[in-house]
Amino acid sequence: MRDFNCPNCGQRLAFENSKCLSCGSRLGFSLDDMALLVIASEEESEHAGAVDEKQYRLCANLHLAECNWLVEKGPVVKLCASCALTRTRPHDADAGALAKFAAAEKAKRRVIAELHELKLPIVGRDEDPQFGLAFDLLSSVQEKVFTGHADGVITLDLAEGDDVHREQLRVAMEEPYRTLLGHFRHELGHYYFYRLVSPSPEYLAGFNDLFGDPDLDYQAALDRHYSEGAPQGWQSDYVSSYATMHPAEDWAETFAHYLHIRDTLDTAAAFSLAPAGATFDRRALGPSGFDTIIEMWLPLSWALNMVNRSMGRDDLYPFVLPAAVLEKMRFIHTVIDEITSSPAKLAAVGG
Repeated sequence: MRDFNCPNCGQRLAFENSKCLSCGSRLGFSLDDMALLVIASEEESEHAGAVDEKQYRLCANLHLAECNWLVEKGPVVKLCASCALTRTRPHDADAGALAKFAAAEKAKRRVIAELHELKLPIVGRDEDPQFGLAFDLLSSVQEKVFTGHADGVITLDLAEGDDVHREQLRVAMEEPYRTLLGHFRHELGHYYFYRLVSPSPEYLAGFNDLFGDPDLDYQAALDRHYSEGAPQGWQSDYVSSYATMHPAEDWAETFAHYLHIRDTLDTAAAFSLAPAGATFDRRALGPSGFDTIIEMWLPLSWALNMVNRSMGRDDLYPFVLPAAVLEKMRFIHTVIDEITSSPAKLAAVGG
């Protein structure tokens, strides 16, 4: 995520800001511009980095989801590009779930912005009613909720927004990392497998070579994983123990880590902690592109881990990337690069 500044006074801002705390300007995030813009009155609207308040307003989920994204004004108050993807949310009377809903939407906006930067197709249910992307953000307080993906619908248990609950699960499952953002990135990995890889015989063959057969019995794999655990020596071939369960989970876990790495590099470059080439603005093209990304990532992640240790915290990126995992991640990079670089291929997958 890049560095943001107030167009009016230059104050540094966070991605989530809806108001400049220095000059008081009202702000909204523009996905097209990847910038925070001032929502200006008619007298102020001629300033650079401003949008006319008669034409734009903040998302209808400003208060409910604490959303700061801009939408065009109209007879009906609109949802932004991120909030519109949410198909189901908690009932208005469920105050506890709504607080966690806001946290989940905050994480979702960050990942949607990253997908936009990568130029990955984001096809909603309005465009593709049967297989378009949608999110069901549900609370498991009153019903059983299983986080997962099915035919474009990503379901997330909002209990994951509770720090204590999530940390208890992380420890119980012996995971080094568990976050809302990580859940979204993982489940979106499943979505992009069926959107980008599954329809392509070429990519499907490459997937089989690296990850295995995606059609293996999932329930049998799930039962085996939770009864027997990860196989001995898994660290040499997988990015996490969960990735060992099934080829589909291996892909989703590796895809999530690719997004972790790209976004963290982009943020580091914005603050001069990584080379300028780490940003999304300078695409890492061709066969050498992935090597360039990893050459920047390894020293950065090591440095960030040491910074965390200096503060008495666990490593920021508590993972090792062996050669086999890097080859899987290279494949993901190649699929994304080839599809998003080709108008014909992008159109074929709905981009």
